[in-house]
Amino acid sequence: MIRKFILSSIVLLMTGFLVNAQEKQLSLQEAAYMSRDVFPDRLSQIQWMGDSDRFAYVQNNKVVTGRATSEKRDTLFGVDELNAGLSKLELDSIKRMPRISFVGEKLVMFTSGHKLFLYDFAEKELRKMNEYPKAAENVDINKKTFQIAYTIDNNLYVALEGKQLQVTDEEDKGILSGHTVHRVEFGISKGTFWSPDGSKLAFYRKDESMVTEYPIVDITKRIAELAPTRYPMAGMTSEEVTLGIYDIESEQTTFVKTGEPADQYLTTVTWGPDGNEIYIAVLNRDQNHLKLNTYDAENGEFIKTLFEESNDRYVEPQHPMTFLEKNKDQFIWFSERDGYDHMYLYNTNGELIKQLTKGKWVVNDLLGFDKSERHFFFEGNKNHPLQRNVYSVDMRKNNVKRLSPDDGTHNAIFNENGKYFIDVYSSFEESRVYQVISHKGAVEQILLKSGDPLADYNLGEMSVFTIKNNEGTDLYCRLIKPADFDPSKKYPVIVYVYGGPHSQLVTNSWLGGGQLFLYYLAQQGYVVFTLDNRGTSNRGFDFESSIHRNLGTLEVKDQMEGIEYLKSLPFVDSARIGVDGWSYGGFMTISMILKHPDDFKAAVAGGPVIDWKYYEVMYGERYMDTPEDNPEGYEKANLLNYVDQLQARLLILHGTSDPTVVWQNSLAFLKKSVEEGVQVDYFVYPGHPHNVRGKDRMHMYEKIVQYFEDFLK
Repeated sequence: MIRKFILSSIVLLMTGFLVNAQEKQLSLQEAAYMSRDVFPDRLSQIQWMGDSDRFAYVQNNKVVTGRATSEKRDTLFGVDELNAGLSKLELDSIKRMPRISFVGEKLVMFTSGHKLFLYDFAEKELRKMNEYPKAAENVDINKKTFQIAYTIDNNLYVALEGKQLQVTDEEDKGILSGHTVHRVEFGISKGTFWSPDGSKLAFYRKDESMVTEYPIVDITKRIAELAPTRYPMAGMTSEEVTLGIYDIESEQTTFVKTGEPADQYLTTVTWGPDGNEIYIAVLNRDQNHLKLNTYDAENGEFIKTLFEESNDRYVEPQHPMTFLEKNKDQFIWFSERDGYDHMYLYNTNGELIKQLTKGKWVVNDLLGFDKSERHFFFEGNKNHPLQRNVYSVDMRKNNVKRLSPDDGTHNAIFNENGKYFIDVYSSFEESRVYQVISHKGAVEQILLKSGDPLADYNLGEMSVFTIKNNEGTDLYCRLIKPADFDPSKKYPVIVYVYGGPHSQLVTNSWLGGGQLFLYYLAQQGYVVFTLDNRGTSNRGFDFESSIHRNLGTLEVKDQMEGIEYLKSLPFVDSARIGVDGWSYGGFMTISMILKHPDDFKAAVAGGPVIDWKYYEVMYGERYMDTPEDNPEGYEKANLLNYVDQLQARLLILHGTSDPTVVWQNSLAFLKKSVEEGVQVDYFVYPGHPHNVRGKDRMHMYEKIVQYFEDFLK
């Protein structure tokens, strides 16, 4: 028995969308966010100026400043002043304000033409601090020393004092230094790490020469050429990663002795406050046992293991250590060990001092500390799973206080002394708001309150609510009714699905977290529905990891609870239900229509995983283990085994150069369809990777809309 709970505090009846006078229709171009008219207003490059209470942002090619407690605004400088400085240096002028970064309160740093500049806006003095080659990638600038680490092809370099130091000299293109590793899992976003004083540079060295080269084809040449990528599939040989430490003065590299096996994962790389030690969370290939280790940064020797974490399913570190400034032997560590992602205070002897946050809710990010370091600040969903609020914690008493006053999804930028933060949020009611809030939670001023950019459009009513699955777990849903909704009519439904880990589609944010394309579909006369099933994020470890070793089982079961709910609605035509999803959502789309063929009429699946043995090691083995260890799970999730059950019209889309869900997935599905005598519609986007962008995205949207028009209406 499915019960529906309308949550009065999080239901949005978008009244602006219901006024008869508002007849403007979304264009497909607007739905693809290719028109600025549908974007909420924003403050460009907003940031704090050093450790002061002054903030700055870019407006009309000028840098505007204000104070936390004053509504007065001043102009610091504009593009003309920068161009005057560039002219003195006999360098090319710029047309718009570059991306700037404050260095203290009186200086800004920016790059232009592969050169690094420092601008003193009080003295109106521009200095060139460094430069790097045009071919440079993975650029990492040290704000203290203005040294620049970067890569060219597979090797790592450092630019300083007008010269280029070559850190590595690997001729084998299968060995890369300074690049991201482990396919950007485990919170990894870069491949270089400056020491606190800038005297050393730690970097990942990835040896993937033994990993199978996957044959992606470049069709832009007259005779198509191979453009292979190293793609370690689940259960196959994976990359081997080590961590090097380059000493700038001696120009020598020492490798950290992280030991065997070579295919383990090195995550959460963190320098100790004095730069003498470096910390690495070493995760085994099975991803169920982690050791937080300390190493000597001078010789790379192992010092000790601070602590270990293990879980029968998996351990997934996402955050580096954060050291305290006043108590440099203490640090904060994120862990899901109690079932929810929380913060723990440790010392460098590996002793747990205390758990800092606790409860059936999730900490998303650590934001900073106040000057005394008695309080620290974080973002989390303590008040509601669909929200993201800003909180402070008293380090002594552990009591949590909410600082962001408004329900919604907040992103906070604290100034260096922790006295104020810039709060950028949206909610069901607000498209985007910028405000300054004190560390005690007082709103000092509203910087910008964007209006409703869709106020003139005739869109459908959106509501957010829960249904319960058969186990009594709340599942959050979003439903968008057609524009000009008539309760006496029967409407077709499009279910938009993703359903995989690290996703949450239904949130208390603008448009309920939904893409504008979904509102465009509702405008065409569809009921548009989304449900976050078990396996998705921000509901705790058990909720997300319950799909372990059996992808496509519990997720589909929960989605079908949503289908049963839809069928109970008097305005839904249960004979015309469709599904649309991309990537994991493509896997879910095909899983749903094959495992429940009588319930769906049409579906569009983009970049779908078909057989998880074709997916990469890091993600695939975390959630499925290896094909050898979990043959039953892989067989059950393999969509090739259900092709003969296809009854709905199915369109599969895929980019031919997809390095994430390789093309082989959907091609294997086509081959099996031919063998089974099953007809499938298919379209590829030549040369596109996992996402289809640019004008081709418009083409894709047109195809999706037309497909549902032809086979669902």
